[in-house]
Amino acid sequence: MIYKIIFFIEAFVYLYLTFTTVYLFIFAIAGIFKLKRKFLSDVRKRKMIVLIPGYREDAVIIEVAKEALCQDYGAENYEVAIIADDFRTETVKALKQLQVKVFEVKLEFSTKSRALNAALARLDDSYEIAVVLDADNIMAPDFLTKINSAFSAGYQVVQGHRVAKNMDTPFAILDAVSEEMNNHIFRKGHRVLGLSSALIGSAMAFDYTYFKNTMKEVEVVGGFDKELELKLLRERKRIEYIPDAYVYDEKVPNAKVFTKQRRRWISAQVHYFGKSFLPSFKELFLHGNIDYFNKALQFVLLPRILLISLLFVISLGYLFLAPLNYFFIWLPVFIVCVLVFVFSIPRYFYNLRTLWALTRLPMGIFLTFMTVFKLKGSNKEYLHTKHTYNAFQLKSKHKMHN
Repeated sequence: MIYKIIFFIEAFVYLYLTFTTVYLFIFAIAGIFKLKRKFLSDVRKRKMIVLIPGYREDAVIIEVAKEALCQDYGAENYEVAIIADDFRTETVKALKQLQVKVFEVKLEFSTKSRALNAALARLDDSYEIAVVLDADNIMAPDFLTKINSAFSAGYQVVQGHRVAKNMDTPFAILDAVSEEMNNHIFRKGHRVLGLSSALIGSAMAFDYTYFKNTMKEVEVVGGFDKELELKLLRERKRIEYIPDAYVYDEKVPNAKVFTKQRRRWISAQVHYFGKSFLPSFKELFLHGNIDYFNKALQFVLLPRILLISLLFVISLGYLFLAPLNYFFIWLPVFIVCVLVFVFSIPRYFYNLRTLWALTRLPMGIFLTFMTVFKLKGSNKEYLHTKHTYNAFQLKSKHKMHN
C-alpha cells in the first residue's frame, strides 16, 4: 500500500510538472514567430484619458506626470488624470501646476480598483479610450499613437509591452527577465496562436464606456487585472497585444520587495484558480469559450522559477539515488523547461550583467518557495510596493527596444 501511494504521488507530480512545462513550451515556440498586424497610421485620433492611480507615490509622481504629457499624439487628443491617494499636500500642489487632472481620494481601504472607480465617477463620458498606468510607468512617446491604431482595427481591449525602466540591481534584472518571459509566452505567443493576450495591470487600454461600466463590478484587493481579464474573456472580448508599444516600468530593487511582489502574485493566482477553474469547464463545453478556459488553465501552472528548480532537483536526485531509467524519464522534461527559458528570454539579456544577477537566483528561488507557506490572508490585504527610482534614461532604452 505504501509503495502504491508513493507511486501515485510520483505519477501526479510528474504529470503536473510535465503539463506545466509543455504548456509553456508551446507558447514559447509560438512567441518566436512574428505577430503580423496591419494597423492604419492615418486614422482618426480618438480622445483618450490616461489614468494614473498612486498610493503615497510622492517620490515619482511629479516626473511621471511630466513624462505623460510628452506624447506625440497631440495634446488636444488626450488628458492625463492623476489619482492621488494619500499624497502629501505639497505633491498635490505641484501636480496642479501641470496640465493634468488631479483627483484627490481618501479611501478607507486603498486598492487600485477603488481608486480607478473614484476617478471614473468624476469624469464625463466624452472620452473614447481609457489608458491605465501604474504610478511609476513612463510611456514611450508613440505609445498612445499605437494604441489608437489598434482601436482603429476594431479592438476594444489592448495590452501594451511593459519593459524594465531600471536594471541597476540583480533582483531588478531577474524581475525584468521574468516580465519579458511573460510578454513572450502569455502575450505574444498567445496572440500568434489566435488567443487573447494576458493583461498585466498597467500599460492597458480599453473602450472607455465599457471600462467605466465594467469597473463598477470590480472590487478586489489584489489582482484587479485578473478579475478584469476574467470578466472580459467570459464576455468574449478579445485582448490584443502590441509588442512595439512600450511602457517603462520600475523593477524591484531588492530581495524584500521581490518577496512581497511574488507573494502578492502567487496569492492572486491561487485565489483565481479556485474562483474560475470549474466555471471555465462550463464555459468551454457549453459555450465553446476557449479563451476563458485557457486563462483558468494558467492559474494551475507552477511559477517558472519553482518549476525549473524542482525539475533540476528531481532529475539530479533520480540520477544518483534511483535506477537510471527513472532519470531518463525526468531528463527530457527538464531539457524542455530549459528551452522554454532559452526561447523566451530576449537576446539583449545575454550579457555579463545578467550573469551577475544569476548569482542571486538561488535566493530568489528560496524566497519564492517560502512565499507558498505565507499566502494566508495575502489576497485580503493591500501589499503596496513603494517606488523610488527617478533616473529615467528612456531615450536610449526606447532605441534599444526598437
